[in-house]
Amino acid sequence: MQNVLAILLAGGTGERLWPLTRDRAKPAVPFGGIYRIIDITLSNCINSGLRKVYILTQYKALSLNRHLRRGWNILSRELGEFVEILPPMKRVSENWYLGTADAVYQNLNSILEEAPPYSLILSADHVYKMNYAHMLKWHRERDADATLATIQVPPSEAPRFGIASIGEDYRIMAFEEKPQHGLPQASRFNPSMCSASMGVYLFSTKVLAEALRRDAGDPGSSHDFGQDILPWLAREARLVAYDFIDENKKEVRYWRDIGTLDAYYDAHMDLVSVSPVFNLYDSEWPIRTTAEQHPPAKFVFAQEGRRMGVAVDSLVSHGCIISGGRVMNSVLSPGVRINSFCQVEHSILFSHVTVGRHSRIRRAIIDRDVDLPEYTEIGYDPVQDRSHGYVLTESGIVVVDRELVSQEPLPEMEPEVAQWQKP
Repeated sequence: MQNVLAILLAGGTGERLWPLTRDRAKPAVPFGGIYRIIDITLSNCINSGLRKVYILTQYKALSLNRHLRRGWNILSRELGEFVEILPPMKRVSENWYLGTADAVYQNLNSILEEAPPYSLILSADHVYKMNYAHMLKWHRERDADATLATIQVPPSEAPRFGIASIGEDYRIMAFEEKPQHGLPQASRFNPSMCSASMGVYLFSTKVLAEALRRDAGDPGSSHDFGQDILPWLAREARLVAYDFIDENKKEVRYWRDIGTLDAYYDAHMDLVSVSPVFNLYDSEWPIRTTAEQHPPAKFVFAQEGRRMGVAVDSLVSHGCIISGGRVMNSVLSPGVRINSFCQVEHSILFSHVTVGRHSRIRRAIIDRDVDLPEYTEIGYDPVQDRSHGYVLTESGIVVVDRELVSQEPLPEMEPEVAQWQKP
């Protein structure tokens, strides 16, 4: 993989993840307790043998930059290895990035200075495990100009994806972004499915440069890989499909675009299932991140019939204290404190959240540094949740933004109101 330069697109605003992206770029949103979303793709790069990585940033990148500086300075510059951040420099125009293709085009000089024979374009906000070396081998064997990684999806889901029509030699004859009319062509790899883009593109660098320059000169282009570059390549070059090989080692191939709050929440529930659908514990394919200093997690109190600090089917990060509360099917990031007589279930708590005594949290995402008063209830009454300014998703997930949490203490409740918490 020494001949491949990886280019991670990490500048998106993540509007559908609002308010989690209020103060941070989408790839910097926490994932799985101790990780950031971008760690998944970067780990795929390192595990695949990729040692030259550009990260294109733009939107509210401070948190992302700090994370990369602290956790991903693991490569050797002396050996020509790097994970390097490329902020917008307006080198070719006065515009910020106009689309995914334009983001790469504006950094084309930096890419060509490295002179890589192959360039791998990746999204920094997908969850999957993939060995890009297998894709490179496929690309070379088929003498491709560009290779698109595809995953099999049911025809009913085709309108959510970019769909490839694949010929006998795996060449993509046509590509359509989110088709809304007619039945998509059956997948060359599975006739009962269709082949959808994963947002992973491998180019021979000369072809990439030609495609980007042509697109930049097209005033009618939206400057997007899916909308513009791939359809043009399907017509004018040798674009082939590569069927996803999953390194997750589960029965079902796992790839998630966690671009919405509901998809983000569902991906976390995959992690806390009894047999996790996405495996964080595979030593042969480790997920790396910043190693922050925290004390071990602590579980306090075991008083029969009164209170007990316990977590079941949950991810509990270092620095957490569960002090007489109960946590079920949840993900706790570092430094979370659950106080006595609390119940937290099917929820995601970001770092340094404190849940006051006698509180109930259900199907919620709580942003970092939120201090919830005693007797707080979230996820039980949608009308009440909305009155506090919380965001509710279509499936009923409650998102608590740290900017909107009321600072006024809630009135004390009568003892009989809290009977639910007794074992």
